[in-house]
Amino acid sequence: MKFRIDEYANLDSFIHRWNPQSKLIGLGILMFAFANVQQLWLVPPMLLVTLILYTISKLPLSFLGDRLQYPGLFIFGLVGLLPFISGPTVLWSWGPVIIRQEGSLAVLLIASRFLAIFTTGVVLLGTCPFITLIKAMRSLGLSPILADMLLISYRYIFELSHQLQMMKRATILRGFQPHQFSCRNLQIYAALAGSLLIRSYQQSEQVYKAMQLRGYGIPDKTHKPWEFLTDFPSAIALGISLMLATLFVTLSTIST
Repeated sequence: MKFRIDEYANLDSFIHRWNPQSKLIGLGILMFAFANVQQLWLVPPMLLVTLILYTISKLPLSFLGDRLQYPGLFIFGLVGLLPFISGPTVLWSWGPVIIRQEGSLAVLLIASRFLAIFTTGVVLLGTCPFITLIKAMRSLGLSPILADMLLISYRYIFELSHQLQMMKRATILRGFQPHQFSCRNLQIYAALAGSLLIRSYQQSEQVYKAMQLRGYGIPDKTHKPWEFLTDFPSAIALGISLMLATLFVTLSTIST
């Protein structure tokens, strides 16, 4: 099973060649800066920076569109009613349907920030192998236990998914109809979830014992956390990201 978030991690672009530690810091801080934007006049520059970043990464638009569907629907479900219920200024009305200015502007701001942050996150995850990104997080100070948990989860979540598909296929061959809603189907789904939970727990114990037999827990004394700063192009890209983030935060603060 393929983890599709990094299926284009082998492309050749400057974002792909950007040092993982430096890229994680730069794009992460840039996303926090986008989240701090509160003024509508900062939305076009924010989206322009996001567009330039995505263009440089050479990722196809379909890659972003496929991953934007469900989060986009979730955000729309959260803020979709704001134009109809928020604000005293009426922009348009038709019978009981009233669109208000303040709610519409709030939706525009929230949607723009979400799009900028989500796209930057896709660039971060889509231009670097997931395992390399976790290693970069560990080199920057992430707890080794959390890093190992993420790596092991990444490794075994596909096997658990495969086991779930086999269990569902076996139940269907025995007459189970998954598209029908009934108490019996709910009981079957609960049994599948419980069986998968027990299997995952047993497998995690086996993996941990195997890792202990291979010396897991011995600290790495060769770690150099700030060695990535010696990569001059990546350091320049990191500096540009920090300057853009500082600019957005400063302008947002001054306008407020």
